[in-house]
Amino acid sequence: MELAEQEQRGGRREVVFAELDSLTPGGWVKRRVAELLLGERGEDGPVAAEPLTASLRDRTLLLVLDTCEHVLDECGQLLGELLPEHPKLRVLTTSREPLCLPGETVHPMSGLPLPDLRGGGPHPSGYLHWDAMRLFCERAQSVAPGFQITKENAEHVGAICTRLDGLPLAIELAARLVGTLPLPDIHDRLDKSISLLIQGWRTSDRRHQSLRAAFQWSYDLLTPGEQRLFRRMSVLPGGFGPDAAAAVCSGERTPDAEVAALLSRLVAKSLITPCSDQPHRARFRMLESLRRYGHEQLRAEGEEPHVHDRSTAWLTERTSPLQDTSVVSSHMAKWLRTEQSNLIHALDWLSRGNDERQLLLAGALTIGAALGEEPGVPSVTRKLVSGALGRTDTRSAYRGIALEGAALLAGQEGEYDEALRLLRQAVELGREGGHQPSLSRRLLLLSLVQETRGEHTAALTEVHECLKISRRLGDDLMTSVALSHLGRHCLFRGDAPRARKLIERTLPVLRAESPPRHLSAALHTAGALALERNSLPEAEKYFIELLQETAVPSDTVARAVEGLAVVAVRTHQFERGVRLMAAGLALGASPLGLASWWQERVRTALTTARQALPAKRCEHALALGSRLGPHHAVRYALGEEDELPSEATGGSPLSEREWDVIDLVVDGLTNRQIASRLYLSVRTVETHIHNIRTTLGLRSRAHLAAWAAQRDPRPDGLAGP
Repeated sequence: MELAEQEQRGGRREVVFAELDSLTPGGWVKRRVAELLLGERGEDGPVAAEPLTASLRDRTLLLVLDTCEHVLDECGQLLGELLPEHPKLRVLTTSREPLCLPGETVHPMSGLPLPDLRGGGPHPSGYLHWDAMRLFCERAQSVAPGFQITKENAEHVGAICTRLDGLPLAIELAARLVGTLPLPDIHDRLDKSISLLIQGWRTSDRRHQSLRAAFQWSYDLLTPGEQRLFRRMSVLPGGFGPDAAAAVCSGERTPDAEVAALLSRLVAKSLITPCSDQPHRARFRMLESLRRYGHEQLRAEGEEPHVHDRSTAWLTERTSPLQDTSVVSSHMAKWLRTEQSNLIHALDWLSRGNDERQLLLAGALTIGAALGEEPGVPSVTRKLVSGALGRTDTRSAYRGIALEGAALLAGQEGEYDEALRLLRQAVELGREGGHQPSLSRRLLLLSLVQETRGEHTAALTEVHECLKISRRLGDDLMTSVALSHLGRHCLFRGDAPRARKLIERTLPVLRAESPPRHLSAALHTAGALALERNSLPEAEKYFIELLQETAVPSDTVARAVEGLAVVAVRTHQFERGVRLMAAGLALGASPLGLASWWQERVRTALTTARQALPAKRCEHALALGSRLGPHHAVRYALGEEDELPSEATGGSPLSEREWDVIDLVVDGLTNRQIASRLYLSVRTVETHIHNIRTTLGLRSRAHLAAWAAQRDPRPDGLAGP
């Protein structure tokens, strides 16, 4: 309506607005448009084409057809008659499904932009830069005039808007509850049902009176096969690919061959959404509120137990290889992290009984989380894992992997005694059950826990047993992983020559086959060995290679940054070295098994730098380094960012160069024009824009320009380009 009014006010086009939501199929679309174009009400019966086309002659017209999804065929037929005869005619339709006509351009409408409230968020006024928060605030004020977004309630408002995926209707309905319920209650009740959202405007269409009515409108337009797929996909809250859809939905009424076509039709009808963060493979998700509606329909059809069992069987099939795997591949680790929400959902369903499959899924969930860049799982996971161990048969073949997962959780919480107890049980079950590949993995994990506790002799014993098993199985990858751990032990014990031989032997295999976690540990050992020989270019090469790896744990990144700090001090770049040391310390603590040996080297380098620098200059460098975020710390360590970002001095989270780019984006310059103006490459400009969007949580270049236009051009003290 706003677009149409702008066209009319500007005198560019005459506008005819046709609301179609109240029509039923049967030729009424043509009649409604004819009435509007001819300015008179026609009699019942077919509408002649001649008067209709004649009325458009010599008119520069914008025809708006609002709500077309239930009369798509009629709209398509009408426009197929009008558009070829009238080149000045422009048509804007709103529909949950494209008309699929020649010349049609589709503008998908997603939810309103949502804020990232991690880290406390901005000043309260900054929250209103986000459309979802602003809409909530405005609608809440209509029922509670004194309502404002504050530091105290912003997290709840943001969580409500996020729960509702930024959908404007849902946000409006939720905001109208502010006069009745506290914000935490609104959020908690939305977790259970969408039935709370029923207070639509009295003058609204019936389908806008409640969120369920809006969803019911779309659901009723689906074919039986589309409805079946839609409701069955509700058991996969973390998203799904065609393989998961086929596994959960195929059967006697939905052949496998039809699933892909049904997915495509649900995307076209805006009921499932392609995942933009999965560019190389097909993956879809349902908006959370839509998923809850779909689950209500699943329960109403009596399909819930059957479909949950299908999804559990699929997850079990995909995670079973963990039983016979020594080193979890990068592909498997990524898959486990991608399916984390689905694993949690399946575990929650299985927690009502003693199905032994929950042991396997619990272990898979925690292993996947532990192999991420930032190890960690939702707090509910520990309860699910311990519950699975308590409810199921102690003789289950899956028990060992659940114990391994519970040990990983305990280790993340610093409960090393408990982790040791659980791992010993898992190792014993592995020996009894003959799961040799997974046994070698658990032995290696046991050695790391023992090393953390300072039990170096026991840790070495477990490494040797792991090595013995992997050699007997002909498992070259696990053999190399175990040898790299053995090399690290040799380094700590002062046997650098043997450590160097072991690392040089294992690195080629790890580079070719190993996931980043194992390779990064070996690269750090190689860099530390080079430092021991004072071979600084070689040490720098290893630490840089480590930082260039993807999916590396933050504590290992921190040690690589510290390694480059030691290199900087030894090459007399004292100020840079101090900054990097402070940045490394801020990134994460050393694993306890590594702490004393490594920190002694870092402390020695820091002492050297302190002696070489004036005291104030050294303290200033420490302060700057400690305030570098992970992204800027790594770029500074790699030499990709010579200037420190202004966040290090307590200002903007963006560097001065990034503000230069923002100013030119707001001016409407292209990447190539910005590159020419700032004497940069186009690729560098693209990288700057990507980093700015990531830092600010903005989804597009347009959002970036809008964000910048709503605030001061740049913080004080930062000059323009």
